[in-house]
Amino acid sequence: MGLGSMLGAGIFAALAPAAHASGNGLMIGLTVAALVAYCNATSSAALAALYPESGGTYVYGRRRLSAFWGFLAGWCFVVGKLASCAAMALTFAAYAAPGIARPLAAIAVIALTAVNYFGISKTALATRAIVAIVLACLALVVFAALFGGTADLRRAAPAMTAGLNGILQAAAFLFFAFAGYARIATLGEEVVDPAKTIPRAIPLALGLVLAVYTVVAVSALAAVGAEALAATAAPLAAAVESGRFAGWAPVVRIGATVASLGVLLSLLAGISRTAFAMAANGDLPRWLASVHPHYRVPDHAEVAAGAIVACVVVVADVRDAIGFSSFAVLLYYAIANAAAVTLRRDVRRTPLALPVAGLFGCVLLASSLPLTSVVPGLALVVAGCVVHWTRSKRPS
Repeated sequence: MGLGSMLGAGIFAALAPAAHASGNGLMIGLTVAALVAYCNATSSAALAALYPESGGTYVYGRRRLSAFWGFLAGWCFVVGKLASCAAMALTFAAYAAPGIARPLAAIAVIALTAVNYFGISKTALATRAIVAIVLACLALVVFAALFGGTADLRRAAPAMTAGLNGILQAAAFLFFAFAGYARIATLGEEVVDPAKTIPRAIPLALGLVLAVYTVVAVSALAAVGAEALAATAAPLAAAVESGRFAGWAPVVRIGATVASLGVLLSLLAGISRTAFAMAANGDLPRWLASVHPHYRVPDHAEVAAGAIVACVVVVADVRDAIGFSSFAVLLYYAIANAAAVTLRRDVRRTPLALPVAGLFGCVLLASSLPLTSVVPGLALVVAGCVVHWTRSKRPS
C-alpha cells in the first residue's frame, strides 16, 4: 500500500521543475524531500493511531489544536489536491499529445469526473496494475537512458551551483512525487499489530521509493543533463528519446498517461469526499454535502471539483500546478506536525525532534518555492481564513 500510494505519475513530471530550480543539485533536493516526508509520515502515523477517523489532518488539527487549524488543514488539502489534479491532467496531456495539451487535459478531467459521478471507483486490482505499469516504465527509462549511448554520469554528480535556495526549491517540487505516503498511517484498523507494523512500513516504503526515484533521476540526468530535463514537460520521455532506444519512447508515454489518469481519478474522488466532510461540519457551503440519491456519491462536490480543475488546466502549466500543490500540501503537513508535537512521548513513540523537524522543514520548503506558487498560495490561505471567520460568525 505504501509503494502504491507514492509510486505514481509525480516522478514523470516533478523532475522538470526540480531540475530548473537546482540544476545538478537535484539529487540533494530529492534527499531533503524524502527526509521531510519521513518526518511528516511518522507524525501522521502517531495521530492516525490515536484518531482512527477519516479526514486526516482536518481531524487531527481540530482535536489537538483548534477548530480553526483543523479547518485550515482541510482547506489546504482541498486546494492543494485540486492543483495536484491539474498537474496530473497536464502531465497526462504532455505525454499523450503535447500539441493539444490544454484541451486534452480539460477533456480528461471532465471524463474522469463523470466516471466518479456515476460511482465507478478504481479497484485494488487496478491499483496494482497501475503500479506494475509504472515500475515497468521506470525500469525501461533507466535502461534506455543508461545504455542508449548518450549517458555521462558526470552530468548527474550532485552540485550546489544553484545555491541553497535552489536546492530547497527543488526539494519542494520533488515533495510532490512523494505525495500519498501518509496513506500508510491510516491503515491502523486493517493490519496485524499496527503499533509495530506501521512504524516499520513507513521507513521501508519511503526508502524503497527513494531508491527507485534516485536511480531514475540519476539515469535521466546522465542521459540528457539537468538543462534538457528542465526544458520539457515530459522529462522521462526526453531521456529515452536522446539515445538509440528512442523507439521505446511511446511505451514510456503510454505508461505516464496510464499513471496520470489513475492518480487523477483517485484525487478527484478524494477531494470530493473531503469537501463533503467539511461541508457536513459547516466548514464549507452546505450544498457541497449533497449525496446523489441513486449513485450514492457526493455529487455536488464531485462536479465542483471537476469544474475547478478543468478551468485551471486551461490557464496553468505543469510547473505552476506542482508548485502550488506542494505549497498547500506542505502547509497541511506542517499542521499535522504541529498536532504531533502536542502528543505525549508514549503516544508519539518517536523523539520530539521528528515532528519539530517536520514542522520546520515543511515551512522552509513551502517558503522556498517560486513567488508564482507562494503568492497565490498565501492568497488562498487568507481566503480560507476569511471563509472560516465569516462562517463562524453566523448564528448556529
